[in-house]
Amino acid sequence: MGNFWIGIDTGGTFTDLVLRDAESDRCVYHKVPTQTKDPAKGILDGVRELLHISSVRANDVDFVVLGTTLATNAVLEGKWARTGLITSAGFGDLLDIARQRRPHYFDLDVPKPIPPSLRDDRIEVPERVQYDGAPITGLDEKAVRDAVATLRERGVGAIAICFLHSYANPEHERRALQIARETWPNAYVCTSEDVLPEMREYERFVTATVNASLMPVMDRYLEQFEHGVRDMGVKRPARVMQSNGGAVTAATVRRLPINTFFSGPAGGVMATVAVGRDVGKKGLVAFDMGGTSTDVCLVKDLNPSMKSERQMGGLPVRAPTFDIHTIGAGGGSLAWIDAGGMLKVGPQSASAYPGPAAYGRGGDKPTVTDANVLLGRLSPVSLLDGRMKVYPDNAAGAIRTTLCESLDMSIEDAAIGILKIATVHMTGAVRVISVEQGEDPRDYALVAFGGAGPLHAAEVALAAGMKDVIVPPRPGLLSAQGLLQSDQRGDFSMTCLVPAEAASIDRVNTAFRDLNERIAAWVKDESSDIALSVKHTWRIGLRYLGQSSELTLEIEAAHIDAAILNGLRAAFHQKHEDLLGYQLASHDVQVVNVRGSVIIETTKPSTIKIQEGGDLASAKDGERRVWFASTGFVDTPIFKRGALSAGTRFDGPAVIEQMDTTTVVPPGAHVLVDEYGYLHLDLADILAAQGVQA
Repeated sequence: MGNFWIGIDTGGTFTDLVLRDAESDRCVYHKVPTQTKDPAKGILDGVRELLHISSVRANDVDFVVLGTTLATNAVLEGKWARTGLITSAGFGDLLDIARQRRPHYFDLDVPKPIPPSLRDDRIEVPERVQYDGAPITGLDEKAVRDAVATLRERGVGAIAICFLHSYANPEHERRALQIARETWPNAYVCTSEDVLPEMREYERFVTATVNASLMPVMDRYLEQFEHGVRDMGVKRPARVMQSNGGAVTAATVRRLPINTFFSGPAGGVMATVAVGRDVGKKGLVAFDMGGTSTDVCLVKDLNPSMKSERQMGGLPVRAPTFDIHTIGAGGGSLAWIDAGGMLKVGPQSASAYPGPAAYGRGGDKPTVTDANVLLGRLSPVSLLDGRMKVYPDNAAGAIRTTLCESLDMSIEDAAIGILKIATVHMTGAVRVISVEQGEDPRDYALVAFGGAGPLHAAEVALAAGMKDVIVPPRPGLLSAQGLLQSDQRGDFSMTCLVPAEAASIDRVNTAFRDLNERIAAWVKDESSDIALSVKHTWRIGLRYLGQSSELTLEIEAAHIDAAILNGLRAAFHQKHEDLLGYQLASHDVQVVNVRGSVIIETTKPSTIKIQEGGDLASAKDGERRVWFASTGFVDTPIFKRGALSAGTRFDGPAVIEQMDTTTVVPPGAHVLVDEYGYLHLDLADILAAQGVQA
């Protein structure tokens, strides 16, 4: 096994890279601007720079793990491939009919999400099976060949094959896939059975067509990246982070790119779990604020919250993912005046280029970063350890020109307004994943990371009533580090629509056996010599007969008997009451689906301890005037993060600077540096003074 691991987190503004020596625990960090026009090239250039500054040869690198936002950006910006849909006769309009839901009932002109397959690119073919899989009409193979040929002539870049009830009998989809590959050998094609073998045809069709539309985009990107890494001399094929926190081979991602929507943020969530293990806390909120957006995720008992469906570009996409809530509030979020004369912040962003006005790259619109510079929270001289010069006059000019005249206020007041609005947005995001899910944020610690997370963490925590903030040693690069904390993970599901009665036990167990075969094949393809063990978890979805959604319960093995089924029914009734406030104990219960997850545990780096016994005075790097919500401007000591030793304690106000971020400590907060270099901000006294029970 090689000595070095590399994690790469590609964000909207910066790409973060970390190189870890598995033997000596040495870490080397690097940060480069993201190249949105040629993302793979930008990443490869960053890897070369990282290897150069660390004096490491590429053939000594054991493996590389990549976190990417490419799929997310492609959907949100509509930069997916033109996609054809081959579907059952009579169902060509399903993507437009959708669920007939109106977000605004009295709006006569409701905008509808645009699916990746437009109506002219959908072709219906004769075929039909019943909901139980029994064939009604055989597949017209000639019609499938003609459909593929027609779509090829029209210039589509990918094809999705989605037939009604294919979750119950996938033979027609499988045969249509064979025909498509015979007719157009190099085509990007997927079936809904391969992407989402579950009932509910609209969500299944949408998920499959979105997946198909991303296949060409992700294939070109990964091909360039893989070839580049291999040409450098890296030993093993690169792995790519999925939205569920598992890193898999590029071949798996090429087939199912839909599983990478939250690839980058998932690295931060995995790192948050590692932080919890290090500091002995099981309840955490991952707070990742970057240049473009803020991502938050609840971690309960060291298990991140999961979600099976997300809205992407207004479309319901079903793929296993961490329950990460994202808002358009980042360091580069633009401040602007709406038609009513109100100050707004985000979701538009200055991105990496031209970036905030203070970066001096031609940006002339005010951002959250510009406000932080003018209020002393960010260095008015330079960032990134002096590699990036800061231009406070540019920031002042952008705020003055864009905001001050319209708002009739000073530059400082406008900057304060920007920060307050951004704090409200981010606090709202924390409440969405906690309060709205029945969890009290006061029971959790806020783990702040991302380039801008530690800048705003204390204000967000105070607004949410949270007394504990934890800032990791390299917060701006934590998501990249989290990629190296990931195992390999696959999530699988299958519809099994039967009554939850003894007569259905054999059918449920057959579904579990089929699911287990798929999982075993996946493990065979994904396993490598760095695997330590394989763990399975099994779940079953139940609902009351007639309901449109189900609740999922975990079971110990992929097998049930009468006693287990009785226990599942009782547990379902109780969970239904806990979540929804009532149960129907005499009502029939129905099995909807079976689910299985597999985790291939892999070798991970350990957490590095820092030195003890340093002098706080030696870490001080001067003072400057800094604005705080509770006091206004005060003279504040500036500390160098790298000079703070284990066991150091001090009180706010303070600003702690390092290459990848800046941590702002408000007056009244107490700071402890622990053995691993984590900053612990204790805000309990501030909350008590405000009359808030923490």
